[in-house]
Amino acid sequence: MASTGKQVDGNYPTVRVTKNVTVHPKSLHPPKIIHLSNLDRQCPMLMYVVFFYKASYAYRNLSLDSVFNSLKSGLEETLSIWYPAAGRMSLNQGDCKLNLWCNNGGAVLVEAITSAQIVELGDLSQYNEFFERLTYKPAFQGNLSEMPLLVAQVTRFGCGGYSIGIGTSHSLFDGPATYDFLRAWASNSAILKEKRSTQLYKPVHERGSLLVGNHQGLTELPERGSSATRAAAIDHLYQLIKQAMAAQNFDGSRNLPNIGNSNLVLRTFHLSGAMIESLKSKVFGDRRGSFSCSSFELVATHLWKARTKALGARKGAMVCLQFAVDVRNKMVPQLPKGFSGNAFVLASVALTAEELKNESHEATVEKLKAAKNSISNEYVIAYNQALDGGAQGSLPPINELTLVSDWTRMPLHTIDFLHGYAAYVSPLLSPMPQVAYFMQNPNDLRAIDVRIGLPPQSLNAFSHYFLTNLH
Repeated sequence: MASTGKQVDGNYPTVRVTKNVTVHPKSLHPPKIIHLSNLDRQCPMLMYVVFFYKASYAYRNLSLDSVFNSLKSGLEETLSIWYPAAGRMSLNQGDCKLNLWCNNGGAVLVEAITSAQIVELGDLSQYNEFFERLTYKPAFQGNLSEMPLLVAQVTRFGCGGYSIGIGTSHSLFDGPATYDFLRAWASNSAILKEKRSTQLYKPVHERGSLLVGNHQGLTELPERGSSATRAAAIDHLYQLIKQAMAAQNFDGSRNLPNIGNSNLVLRTFHLSGAMIESLKSKVFGDRRGSFSCSSFELVATHLWKARTKALGARKGAMVCLQFAVDVRNKMVPQLPKGFSGNAFVLASVALTAEELKNESHEATVEKLKAAKNSISNEYVIAYNQALDGGAQGSLPPINELTLVSDWTRMPLHTIDFLHGYAAYVSPLLSPMPQVAYFMQNPNDLRAIDVRIGLPPQSLNAFSHYFLTNLH
């Protein structure tokens, strides 16, 4: 488990669970199997976020029991449409791959109380081990088919505020689909507000053209040796693995260039809108008006340079930046509106550490844009099929690989389970804590909050390199 650099055991009151129920869809669906794509199978574990709602005058006559019952009723209604979330994983005995068994098994909803005050938690944007107590963690005995795909815990604080900790299987929905699901649930719960429809499109759960193999879907790639499009992200990853193995053989296993999961420190860096504009001015100067560059592209470039330098990659080593790209509109034909599965592939840029250090931000941004523009229908096919038959799950972190996931288009804090926006929505420790998550800040819509896991010995160096030129 990654470290936070902050021990909280004993510092906060206990969190006591008072209810634990299984929630089934209001309208049951006939049991069915939904075949998953290779994109879905990469991370079947639960991903958690915690919504914080500070005490409000509007809550003065609101009981925890009424909040729990409203969330339960709203979830029952939402699961009637988003019915895979009430299912379980199923292992295909033929090809040993995971699929969704839509069996109405139900989600888990937990009620809890604590005498802790939200204000005692300090800066909610900074990860705190206490946050893990605000989510329900089902016991995992090694059998994914027994694990719920959706769990949630509503906790009332001593100050009258609330948290809602939610875990969803990444094999179930990707980020945008999870955002739509949570908005629908909040709307259907109708706590301190009128019930309203937020569903623009009915969710489409079948994976369709993203399927490969024996199921109707993706067109097969041409034979090897042809001029078929290759997935750069997969090729670069294999090159990084070979580089790491070569370094291991040269230096011995004690010096394997792998930063590991066990000692990463999770930190959030707040880049205000003014800081991002300052960086743009320093990078592009008078040419700023003629150079098109998004905040994401510039901050991702800046982070890649800072992380690579802080982790001390050797000059001649290959270093790589990979970032998620939504392919809903890249496919031919496009994926249907409301597609709920995983529809992201990784774009990839590779350089030597020395090249990355020496070239300008502008030149690196151009490479990011080119990588993003290279994502086509053919790239998605190549990427998806490259995963077919390979090991499912995530690799351990590698110094030379920087991963970025952009959440700024998902303003999670605007999901009003209770009265008004959340004070903050904090992602918890993920199976890949080294990934840098770009998130919207509730108090500055032009800002980017960057949550990243770093080795403790590199934290100060990264902070220095990353925050340089931002003031």
